[in-house]
Amino acid sequence: MNSVSPLPSSTSFRLGTLGAVATARFTARIAALGLKPKDVGLLTLLRAGGPLSQLEAAKAMGVAPSLVVTVADRLELLGAVRRLRDPGDRRRQQLTLTQQGQALLDRCAGAAHELDAEFTAELDEPERTALDRTLAKLAAAHGLPA
Repeated sequence: MNSVSPLPSSTSFRLGTLGAVATARFTARIAALGLKPKDVGLLTLLRAGGPLSQLEAAKAMGVAPSLVVTVADRLELLGAVRRLRDPGDRRRQQLTLTQQGQALLDRCAGAAHELDAEFTAELDEPERTALDRTLAKLAAAHGLPA
């Protein structure tokens, strides 16, 4: 008989499975806004980091520069970002968040918080607080925003 605990009891497996469920639900909610998860990632990055070149954004997101171009094209059509020439290097374009982009991000945050409430409905307030604190600690330990 094997002494290893079953896979579903693994923290990594549980986090991965719950993460997939949360991602699918969040993706469905932001689709109503015309957004995809990478769109929200870029908008969040621009809100936190100010104007960025497409290359800087790609590096920060850990994706190919061509993907950032595609995402920026979609967000520009929605009026959420604007491309401006870099005053220091006219060959580069910087992405900047517009007021429309900020409003979309606020709506995404609202959707995420509603999903949080649904996802943690079985927890009492101390458990929710402990979960939030634990997830923030794990995120920070792995170089992610806490």
